[in-house]
Amino acid sequence: MTTDPTPPNPAPAPAEPADDYLERRTLRRGSAGWLLLTGLGVAYVVSGDYSGWNFGLAEGGFGGLGIAMALMGVMYACMVFSLAELSSVLPTAGGGYGFARRALGPWGGFLTGTAILIEYILAPAAISIFIGDYVESLGLFGLSSGWPVYLACFVIFIGIHLWGVGEALRFSFVVTGIAVAALLIFAVGAFMDFDASKLNDIPVDADAFGANSWLPMGLLGIWAAFPFGMWFFLGVEGVPLAAEETKDPARTLPRAIRWSMAILVVLALLTFFASSGARGANAIQDAGNPLVEALQPDGEATALSRIVNYAGLAGLVASFFSLIYAGSRQLFALSRAGYLPRFLSLTSSRKAPYLGLLVPGAIGFSLAAATGDGARMLNVAVFGATISYALMSLSHIVLRRREPALERPYRTPGGILTSSVALVLACAALVATFLVDVTAALIALGVYVVALAYFGVYSRKHLVARAPEEEFAALAAAEAELERN
Repeated sequence: MTTDPTPPNPAPAPAEPADDYLERRTLRRGSAGWLLLTGLGVAYVVSGDYSGWNFGLAEGGFGGLGIAMALMGVMYACMVFSLAELSSVLPTAGGGYGFARRALGPWGGFLTGTAILIEYILAPAAISIFIGDYVESLGLFGLSSGWPVYLACFVIFIGIHLWGVGEALRFSFVVTGIAVAALLIFAVGAFMDFDASKLNDIPVDADAFGANSWLPMGLLGIWAAFPFGMWFFLGVEGVPLAAEETKDPARTLPRAIRWSMAILVVLALLTFFASSGARGANAIQDAGNPLVEALQPDGEATALSRIVNYAGLAGLVASFFSLIYAGSRQLFALSRAGYLPRFLSLTSSRKAPYLGLLVPGAIGFSLAAATGDGARMLNVAVFGATISYALMSLSHIVLRRREPALERPYRTPGGILTSSVALVLACAALVATFLVDVTAALIALGVYVVALAYFGVYSRKHLVARAPEEEFAALAAAEAELERN
């Protein structure tokens, strides 16, 4: 017997839009092949190799962060294999929201889309602050970190996105290539000074349960380090958001997702071991630029450390630029389907969602200029990310069980077992965010409550029937009705 895929308590029937509704809300198709998308996947993440992850050493030590990184790597690998299958089935700009909409209904789609938006609006705001810090530390143009630098970041890079998606992805690919090349050069230089005894030089907390030289904060330190282990991979899940601008998405997206993850795993291992072993885990655990610190044992800048310092700026720009892209496409898809105000999905003559770029950019700049607290904003972004990971993994499980006959050009290795592992680890990472920054987690929850109130009171009654994600859901419901009859 076939299970009815229609979710309980469905939203009111979506409304029919005007004839030109979708014509005014289309993206430039066929602009990206698998190579550009692989670069996009790496670009989302590469700044995390240059900074941020090392704060996990203060939470769990080298061993604790190492285990956390491995577990989060497993979570991301399992999740991206699941997303590769889902993106081959539902190749729309909605990405994770579209997958959850099909599997979990309108409420599940909105919950997932909102979580992804929290991640992709807050993360660029935080990175703009880090870019300002790098500009100041490098003495570029005599500028100091502050709102003029943040504003320049948003204006320049949103401007490139408005120019066109093909140009934007090529720019991102070049900058990402510079950042990755510098990471490889860094690893070669750092391994020349590698000393395994420096890996576990953080003082042991004798009162922590299970504490030793490898786990100086005990077993709980492993869990507390989860959010920082994520920084080696955070954002790679955004590749499916390029589905409507991709050549042959059913084949291209899975290939790009797999290659992105493989590259990120290699970069994570090289960065983690080379940095900690060259200078010592204790010396870099609180550093704003751990790779540079690892190359300066006496505190004196070297030619290699200067190169890495500039490359760190390139890595931050690559991630900032790519996350703006991801956030605009998620906002575009939610708006086009009526989950958010519809005007946000209007596109320009160059088929760029201009309001989907400008509105999140204005919010991000305002937050950066008003708070200057990049670390907290990243913690809020991580909280949103973990919720979306859990819901996307659950979507894969539900669709496998509810619609086993659905055509799947790509199938996840391990099937439901793979996505179940991702679901369990995502839930564990979500709880871990409270161990690191309770305030950030509560801020994210507050945003969620406001968004859900808007959806429950208004937008769920004004969904757009002809939006791709809604058409997929309607088709599934119709097929189920035919089978029942």
